[in-house]
Amino acid sequence: MGATTEEQTYTYARPSALVFGDGRTDLVLATSGGRTATGPAAHPVFFDGFLGHPEQAAAALLAVAKVARTRFYTPPGMLAAILRAADPVVTSNGDRLRFESFSACCGVYARYDALPGSLDGTVLDTGTTNVDFNPPMRDALARIGGLEPLHLQVGEDVVVRTLDAEVTEKKVPLPERWLKGFAEVQLASATVAPVLEVAASEARRFVRSMPSSGSRKPVWVVAAGRGLRITTRPTPDGVPLSGLDRLKPLEPLLRFARSLRAYAAPHDAQGATGVWELQLDDARLVLALSPESSRGFSGEGGVLWDLADERSADDADLVSALLAFEPRIDVARLAAESGLDEGRVTRALGRLGAAGRVGYDAAETAYFHRELPYDADRLATMHPRLRDATALVEAGAVRLDGDSAHVRSGDTDHVVRRTDGGDRCTCPWYARHRGSRGPCKHVLAVDLVRRQQA
Repeated sequence: MGATTEEQTYTYARPSALVFGDGRTDLVLATSGGRTATGPAAHPVFFDGFLGHPEQAAAALLAVAKVARTRFYTPPGMLAAILRAADPVVTSNGDRLRFESFSACCGVYARYDALPGSLDGTVLDTGTTNVDFNPPMRDALARIGGLEPLHLQVGEDVVVRTLDAEVTEKKVPLPERWLKGFAEVQLASATVAPVLEVAASEARRFVRSMPSSGSRKPVWVVAAGRGLRITTRPTPDGVPLSGLDRLKPLEPLLRFARSLRAYAAPHDAQGATGVWELQLDDARLVLALSPESSRGFSGEGGVLWDLADERSADDADLVSALLAFEPRIDVARLAAESGLDEGRVTRALGRLGAAGRVGYDAAETAYFHRELPYDADRLATMHPRLRDATALVEAGAVRLDGDSAHVRSGDTDHVVRRTDGGDRCTCPWYARHRGSRGPCKHVLAVDLVRRQQA
């Protein structure tokens, strides 16, 4: 996968299980190490109660789990590997549960939000963890039907149980780019705005018309009366879509759909991030798709600006201490409590997002607090462009000259010029991407020096 890979070990008290009987269905989701409002926990316990719309909920959980087991793009010459999928991440935000996953190719992000109205029970804690989605449980979920109540436990009291022979460990390879994708997708989602919305009938027609595979070149989805159509012509009134099959995870939920909404970032003739949101009963299924199917979120580089801002590090520490797994982070409240202005709070949230510590909900135009159960320091250092930029600064390779700067890189001098549209560089990276995949290392190095001298 072109990136460093190490084993991530999930340790569960026992496998998740689904049990039918006594006029209801009991789903116990086993949890692995994560964080709660009170700190780290080996087996967090978040919820105990009934999950509304059981057939819909089962289909949504299966959809999120399937995305984690799917590679939507395989590079030429690479054989499709047998996937040992990472388990979905679940966050309890007090009034809702969010289940998230990332595809193996890093180009598709899925999130199922069980919203207020779908949870009838006790929220025992807030926080984030992984949940076990083993094959027998997935098979059982696929058999849920009708109106039979679905009792859900996210975690269980393991203190009173003997764990000697019951601990279950699952080891999966987690490439760096998979982890970086989680950090990038929140930044991309924060740039989108609603563009299209259609009724359930048109949502079913449109998504079911998508081929199982097809052209990888970006197309645009535009309004056509009360429906949707595809055009190959770039347009600011459409939503870019590369890899038509990447909308297929919505298909199992179409029978429950109330509407389909699509969001897009500012127009880019080469394509941009698209967010697709299926409105369900008291719930949402969200897909965020990278600008190109061959281009995962992990390589976008948008978080580099936030990580390069050394002054935002202290702000991020201060803001993070005020977070409490809110379903909607109130920037104004954080500004008042921290003494920072709202701009600094927003930049601090961007830095926290770069470490996977906040996500973004486009439907509510707000960040939400979550803590990925991975090493945040590792997440923040997996950016070679930032490492190279720091090395250039430390080597004294940057010379400022008014609105221009010269950066000595190897045997070449690159010129970085400040313009109304942002810094431009003479390097091949900038010529190829024009800033669409974040700054090059030379622009970053110049920015670091300017910040030091400000």
